[in-house]
Formats: sequence, C-alpha cells, structure tokens
Amino acid sequence: MGNPVVHFDISGPNPEELQKFYGQLFGWQVNAIPGMNYALVDTQAGSGVNGGIGLAREGPGLVTFYVMCDDLQATLDRAESLGGKTTQPVTTIPGAVTLAMFADPEGHEVGLIGGGDQMQTQQGAPSPGSGAPVSWFEVSGPDGAELVSFYCELFGWTAKQYQIPGTDYWEIDTGSDVGIKGGIGTGSEGQSYTTVYAVPGDLEATLSEATQLGATTVIPPMPIPNGPTIAMIADPQGHLFGAFRP
Repeated sequence: MGNPVVHFDISGPNPEELQKFYGQLFGWQVNAIPGMNYALVDTQAGSGVNGGIGLAREGPGLVTFYVMCDDLQATLDRAESLGGKTTQPVTTIPGAVTLAMFADPEGHEVGLIGGGDQMQTQQGAPSPGSGAPVSWFEVSGPDGAELVSFYCELFGWTAKQYQIPGTDYWEIDTGSDVGIKGGIGTGSEGQSYTTVYAVPGDLEATLSEATQLGATTVIPPMPIPNGPTIAMIADPQGHLFGAFRP
C-alpha cells in the first residue's frame, strides 16, 4: 500500500485574502486558528480531503498537498537519496500534528504528515454539504517522467500514462483507500507547479465568479478526450488552482 494524500495547503503573504476568496468561491467553511496566521478548511463536500490556508513562510507561497507517512524523517532521508531536498525539518505542533516538507528534484515543495490518522484526528473528514470537494492533486514540471519515477519510488505509488497526443501525463494511484488520487505531467513550455483540483457544481459559473473575486482564468474549460473537462485559475495572489467537471 502506498502513502495517501490527505490534506491540501494554500499559503500566501495575505492569508486573510485567500481565506475569504476560497471560502466564498467554493462554499468552504474556513476556521481561523487564533494566533497562528492559519485557518483549517472544511470543504463541506462530504468527500475528498480537507485543507488549510495560511501565511507563507517566505515569498509568494504556493498550493501543495500533504502525504501521510509513518516515519517522516526516514521519508525525508529517502527523498534526499532520490534527489530531493528537505525544506522544513520534522516539526511537531503540540497537541496537533507532526509535519515536514521537501522539494522534489525539480523544486516542487510537498508536505509530509505523521501517520496514526493525525490529520483525521485534528481536522476530520469533510462534513456533508454543498461545498466543492478537493479530489485531485497535480505536479507539473519540465520532465514529467522524472517526477513520476521520483514520487512512485518515494511513496509506493503507481502511474498510468494517458494516451493524449502531444501531452505527457500520468494518472497516479496512491494505492490507499483514503485520500485522493492525482496526476503528474510535463508542463507546457516548461511550466512548473503543484496544485489541487476542486469539483464545483457549475464549472463555468465558478470561473466567472472567480474573476469577479479577483482571479484570472489561466485555462478555460478544456475537455479531455474520454475524461473530464478541466480548467485552471490564478487566485488573487497568483497561485494556480484547478477545477474540473467529471
């Protein structure tokens, strides 16, 4: 069994702006933690994973995801042996969770969270409701095949390449019964990012509302042959965030 993706994270220099934007756009419940410049997100979707929105440690911040592991230090060591780099050492938040972060060989930062259902104990699964579920993670970089090899070896994931002309993209199965699946690909013109995707009830209406709230549509609705219709926005602080219609 591979390691599951159990949490998404959005960070930026103005977390309050991001919390308001995403909460309004996707119908999420955003609960600020006093004194921490961080808010836990209950998507109120009844499926997918929950997340958090907070202050970037430095720079513009990012959208990323967290992978659950039993031994965080061993995973960091393994990531470094495969060409990655530790960017946040193992850190325990008393009464909450144990976290760490690394950068993969192409520089994308991804988080680790301790096993033992820490995230579920701290935050719980998405509560039932009408919010948009977060149900897909994605890593894109100059060499998708290299990224697939790195993540599959590190986390025990399996990959299936999509047969789409002109596109190198792999669907990722974590092999776990919990968390979400995702994809890894070669970015067009060397585009490089990590993100997650939400599934709103009305894709086009959500993109229109996102624009009204200060976002920019980066990829308008684009049908994938024999697959979903995907889209992507840049939020008011420039972070890429995906949306799709199954």
